[in-house]
Amino acid sequence: MSVVTLLTDYGHDDDFVGVCHGVIARIAPDVRVIDITHGVHRHDIRGGAVVLRRALAFMPAGVHVAVVDPGVGGARRAVALRCGEPGQILVGPDNGLLAPAAERLGGVTDAIDIGRSPMRLEPVSRTFHGRDIFAPVAAHLAAGASWADAGEPVDPGTLATLDLPRPCADGATVVAHVVSADRFGNLALDAGRDDLVSAGLKLGSAVTVNGRRASYATTFSVVGEGELVLYEDAFGTLALAVNRGSALGTLGLALDAEVALAPAP
Repeated sequence: MSVVTLLTDYGHDDDFVGVCHGVIARIAPDVRVIDITHGVHRHDIRGGAVVLRRALAFMPAGVHVAVVDPGVGGARRAVALRCGEPGQILVGPDNGLLAPAAERLGGVTDAIDIGRSPMRLEPVSRTFHGRDIFAPVAAHLAAGASWADAGEPVDPGTLATLDLPRPCADGATVVAHVVSADRFGNLALDAGRDDLVSAGLKLGSAVTVNGRRASYATTFSVVGEGELVLYEDAFGTLALAVNRGSALGTLGLALDAEVALAPAP
């Protein structure tokens, strides 16, 4: 069975998500649609990109639609991207949203501009390209339509990128950055377990987080209530949490804030 996944900032208070489902179902009734999330903060391209990159590791091969599109109806292109990992296609606005996921999927091998695709709905709304361009083109591609018929070729080198900070080592300290915060106040970082090797940080040891003492542990309950823990989250990246509390509220760290991780004295 072919698959289309959807990630947007539409929320569920309006009919936007349901309408996109309906468009896909009318064109490709046998295609399975998986909702990754529609809870991306509105206009948060970077946040949507982080979630998309993370989630696609657990999705089947298919056509992946992402719509966080504050520039809808403007100069930005609508694109479809074929990636190095076989069977993976990304569809959405060319505003950087798709770039981290494309990199994770092996890079872009082919790109097309679908803004004037013959597969789009007519007339095209200036403000709802999710319904009129992205959903119908994705449905046609998932149902086996020709890539060449879906749009005009685009040089992959001209696609919008997203500048994300990267962790680095500074002697015995690893400097990571806050990537996102979830509803529990847990802070995802851009570093992984391997980044801590150079600093001599081992699971079960005490660490400092911007000078504040914490435990490098496997899960929240290893530490006492209200205590800070550095752990590997469900997606294999490092994260900060406060047991029965909020690391976001406790540490007050903003997006992209530096987090210095070092062995505790």
